[in-house]
Amino acid sequence: MNAPPLAGITVVALEQVIAGPFCTRQLADLGARVIKIERPGAGDQARGYDKTVKGLSSHFVWVNRSKESLTLDLKQVAAREVLWKLLARADVFVQNLAPGAVRRLGFGPEDLRVRHPRLVACGISGYGEDGPYSAKKAYDLLVQCETGLVSVTGTADAPAKAGIPVADIAAAMYAFSGILAALYRRQNTGEGAALDVSMFESLGEWMGFPAYFTAYGGTAPPRAGAYHATIVPYGPFKAGDGKTVFLGIQNEREFARFCSETLAQPDLPRDARFATGSARNQNRAAMNTLIEAAFADLTAAQVIERLERAEIANANLNDMRAFWDHPQLKARDRWHTVSSEAGEIDTLAPPINLAGSEPRLDAIPSVGQHTRGILAELGYHPDEIAQLAAAGTI
Repeated sequence: MNAPPLAGITVVALEQVIAGPFCTRQLADLGARVIKIERPGAGDQARGYDKTVKGLSSHFVWVNRSKESLTLDLKQVAAREVLWKLLARADVFVQNLAPGAVRRLGFGPEDLRVRHPRLVACGISGYGEDGPYSAKKAYDLLVQCETGLVSVTGTADAPAKAGIPVADIAAAMYAFSGILAALYRRQNTGEGAALDVSMFESLGEWMGFPAYFTAYGGTAPPRAGAYHATIVPYGPFKAGDGKTVFLGIQNEREFARFCSETLAQPDLPRDARFATGSARNQNRAAMNTLIEAAFADLTAAQVIERLERAEIANANLNDMRAFWDHPQLKARDRWHTVSSEAGEIDTLAPPINLAGSEPRLDAIPSVGQHTRGILAELGYHPDEIAQLAAAGTI
């Protein structure tokens, strides 16, 4: 096996909750050394969100494997000196603190650029470094609201947020790809970079379809629950055994096959109500009623068998347990284990399958687990470390 692609890269992460940690976990998965700075005592606040994973937080377990935990109280001068020493050896600095916090600590992009011109510094914020919202607090749900996501998600009667923190995830992944691009550029130019990634702009990029639909069409796409807003049939349909099957039709050829091979109604495409995509959308209720009537005498398994035979895209409505036990994950050997203070924990291998390289899947750290070792590495004597501990610096 080859060395991991980011072997030899050191990342210092002043991070919390999801956006920063999920970004740096991707870097760790590719072999980077990630030193996570946490508050002395409680650590990253996401550690306390729940206790469902053998007493650990599901949020924290998800985004913090393969990292080293260093506790620092950055309100203290001695702690900031430690951080400067770390950054002198680092390739990447990632932070997602509250607006203005890193500048107040003296670690803003301009400060870093002067001292360490080769450093790739990435700041993840709610709304960006400037503009009227730059100082506004941003949590995932609130950014979902500001980008309009909540307005187009849910049913006709009520909007709904996404069930996962999509704004955090979007920002994390754009930060991840931006850091990789900056490292590649540095290899050619020798110059570091300052990256400004916002949750608002990241999730806004994902809102392209409804944004264009509204700006140029005059109205927003309707909230359609689990159905597609404009394509029919596309969404959930009940089978006779009470289970739900999802299916999606993309073009007229598929619709003709669906009618003849799944519904056993080959003449249906000639019905004016269903002859085109726009006609089906206008007659959505009638189309859906007809489909469920055809499925009423079939089990969900029989429906899927017919859909597969007709080469129509389909899916089961899985709950989280069904996903955890999914045969595709088992067949592709996606489940592994990592260690933690609570024992072995299952973890999904990262979705980047790089031939000739294995992902790094190391332990989930306890709070401050690596503090003394990192300080010793930076040249601190045991007596100095003891003094820092006594002062609450670490």
